[in-house]
Amino acid sequence: MSPLDCPVWTALTSDHRALAVGGPLAIRYTPEVAPFAALAERTPTAFAALAALIPADGWVMLHTPDVPALPEGFVVHRQAPLLQMVLERPVVADGGEPLTLGEADVPEMMDLAGRTQPGPFGRRTIELGHYVGLRDEGRLAAMAGERMRCGGFVEISAVCVDPDHRGRGHAARLTAHLAQRIQAAGRTPFLHVLAENAPAIALYEKLGFRRRAGFVITALGKAAG
Repeated sequence: MSPLDCPVWTALTSDHRALAVGGPLAIRYTPEVAPFAALAERTPTAFAALAALIPADGWVMLHTPDVPALPEGFVVHRQAPLLQMVLERPVVADGGEPLTLGEADVPEMMDLAGRTQPGPFGRRTIELGHYVGLRDEGRLAAMAGERMRCGGFVEISAVCVDPDHRGRGHAARLTAHLAQRIQAAGRTPFLHVLAENAPAIALYEKLGFRRRAGFVITALGKAAG
């Protein structure tokens, strides 16, 4: 099996172990970092272990190769097909070095992610890896960063552009920059994109990413009562 077959589990039991909570049957990122969780097996015992990791008013996201059959006690908030893409050929970034984003930028990063919805982004998500951005007249116009690390792979995520700054190549520039940085470190870039997001898929394919596999993302919480 490839680490990419179950990237959440692989990341949380290796590179991101320090950001994990849980045990041998169910594991998740610390809630302030990311909502992603994974199961060692789809058994009632493992799902019970997962339920123990979800606050009463919280939720997690499962990343699975198919639609999971959930036992009683869970409620699905959202479910969507996901495409995993990987970049196995060299990429050259243009446009100069973007800004490195840090802790002081987190409020703006959360605001931009909240308005553009590139995926979950919390106050500690920046701890997952290297984040870069572009500013226009002091305002954060675009950003992208690294998320899951599994084996020799590093995920590119949180690629988003303010609506007033779209159409200027910002997403391609930041994605290419991160991909080149990851490759320079001897690792392989990959990413996930909603299967319905044709423009983003076209952009990533233009950069050289290939479609590797399909997954299902399921956001779920505990049922009331």
